Amino acid sequence: MRDVLDDIARWYASGETFGLATVVHTFRSAPRPPGAAMAVSPRGEVAGSVSGGCVEGAVYELAQSVLETGEPVVQRYGVSDDDAFAVGLTCGGILDVLVEPVGPATFPEFAEVAAAIERHEPVAVATVVAGPGRIGARRVIWADRASGSLAPGEPHADRLDAAVDDDARGMLAQGITGQRHYGPQGERRLDDLSVFVHSFAPPPRLLVFGAIDFAAAVARIGKFLGYRVTVCDARPVFATAKRFPDADEVVVKWPHKYLEETRAAIDGRTAICVLTHDPKFDVPLLEVALRTEAGYVGAMGSRRTHDDRLARLREAGLTDAELGRLRSPIGLDLGARTPEETAVSIAAELVQLRWGGSGRPLTDTSGRIHADAH
Repeated sequence: MRDVLDDIARWYASGETFGLATVVHTFRSAPRPPGAAMAVSPRGEVAGSVSGGCVEGAVYELAQSVLETGEPVVQRYGVSDDDAFAVGLTCGGILDVLVEPVGPATFPEFAEVAAAIERHEPVAVATVVAGPGRIGARRVIWADRASGSLAPGEPHADRLDAAVDDDARGMLAQGITGQRHYGPQGERRLDDLSVFVHSFAPPPRLLVFGAIDFAAAVARIGKFLGYRVTVCDARPVFATAKRFPDADEVVVKWPHKYLEETRAAIDGRTAICVLTHDPKFDVPLLEVALRTEAGYVGAMGSRRTHDDRLARLREAGLTDAELGRLRSPIGLDLGARTPEETAVSIAAELVQLRWGGSGRPLTDTSGRIHADAH
């Protein structure tokens, strides 16, 4: 929904009810992940995509039907035996898509959800998508409160809601979107009721240290990949917003001191790129970085620079396990030379780490193209 937020927020603010289609489950090589969304306005305008083009026509028609009936529907789309180009997915994947009417009457919390997403505040939307409950029943979960019910009017609704609240907050902490299954009273050992939890966690952070031309390219591609980008350097003449227009913030501070100050906000989704290749900056910085919870720590430099850096870090007391987390020289082996090409190699390594790809040409691999997240 994040991709279509601007359009649907505008429609909602005008009092319109629109059709919102959301991928709630995928099988095999589905082209879009759970949470991918497409919206259809009452006037037939379209925003977003659920499959990259394969089934959009069918979803568009279903969204118009849902707007007429006012009833949410979960529809499965897969390969058609007769004609793979009819309504199915030519990639061989299968999608379950929830199509629901959304407007002030059907989703009164939507404006609050949209505002939280814009402020990068964590919020989750849990929706019943299968089972004995009412399809489309919804509950919105924030860090400190919740609104709505997944089983309105049922005697044990509070137990189900409490179980989903706990799971949704855990999923938010990890940035996970997906289905969870429960019994009618929230029992986690049963799968009578399927609930789709759409997590809107703050975007992952990309911390780029070293205000050089390579950093500008990394900031640009990091923003493209959806990171919240910070560029940090101790030299005020180089660390300026004008030189890094794609960064969300530019910080003038000694890198290791800034990282120490912000380490409480660093989690497994955070990527740290050390591009200074100057021992007086990168050694104290890496001492801190390799002891944080960051999921990725990479450092630029030649193999000779890397060996010297490792020796200095060992002298500083870092263990082999801590040093084993360092990706240096940074990036995948693409033969990159320019700042832009180097940024692509770093981005490729970030994507590989996120999804568990091999980094080899797809022509040399077999099996599923789209791996599950780790």
